[in-house]
Order: sequence, then C-alpha cells, then structure tokens
Amino acid sequence: MPDNSEIIMTNRNERQEISIQQQDFSLADEVALLEQNNPTDGAVVTFTGRVRNNNNGNSVTTLTLEHYPGMTEKSLAKIIAQAKERWNIGRVKVIHRIGELSIGDQIVFVGVTSKHRQDAFAANEFIMDYLKVSAPFWKKERINNDGKTTESWLDAKSTDTDKADLWG
Repeated sequence: MPDNSEIIMTNRNERQEISIQQQDFSLADEVALLEQNNPTDGAVVTFTGRVRNNNNGNSVTTLTLEHYPGMTEKSLAKIIAQAKERWNIGRVKVIHRIGELSIGDQIVFVGVTSKHRQDAFAANEFIMDYLKVSAPFWKKERINNDGKTTESWLDAKSTDTDKADLWG
C-alpha cells in the first residue's frame, strides 16, 4: 500500500480509502476491491481521469502534479463525508497520482458503491467535481508548440468551479 494512504473503516461494508501515490493503479483491481465481500451494494460506479495530449489549443507532452501532504487527505475525506451525508452510499475509493505523468497515464480514480445506481452515480460525480476545486493539488503542463517547449502552472478553471457550485 502506498505511503500516503489513509483507510477509514466505519463498518464491514462501509469502507472508504484515500490514496495519494506516484505509482499507477489497476482499474480491475480497484473495482474488485470495491466488490469484494460486499453483498449489500448492487451498484459500482467508477471514474478514471487520464492525461490528455492537448489543453487550450496547446500540445501537452507531460503533466506534473503536486499536493499538500496531510491537507490533501483531509480535504478528500471531507468531500467523501459530504457525499455520504447526501446519498446512501457504501464503499468509496479515491486514488490521485502525483509526480510527472505522460500522455495516457491515469491520474485519478473515484469508485463508489451503493444499493442503487442513482446514489452511486451522483456521489461519484459530486466527489470528482469537488476534488477538482477543493483538494490542494497543483498541475504543471509541459507543452510543445512548433518545436518550442515551455512549462506553466495551471489555474483552476471557472467551468470546474461553476460545476461544483451546481451542487449547492
């Protein structure tokens, strides 16, 4: 298990895990862990975000992610707690990678289980929307346009803030 992992058990079927890590993750393994010994939940909803090769008309070559250790995990735990207050969900797993990532690399995984799909879908989207605007991660892009390579830190997008604001 990664050094920065935090596992919080509330009961046998309600488990939440937060992991900030450099190493990649296996989507199949993460889904299997959400399903393992979980006979009460009929829905498993996942989201996986990956590094794309473009942003704002620029050709992206790498993405570097940094975070504020300790504060990041607390922020994610608070987001998960808010989701559990709003929806009837069971297990939650959030993985966010840090370090330098290449095009196509996985960045983030959010997995949520619940008895019914509506709660799992809504909670998963809520967690991802708030992660984008509330968790202390910083992104630096390396771009190559016309043979010239530059790096720049990314600002939060107003569209991400607007999306999180829709949850009220």
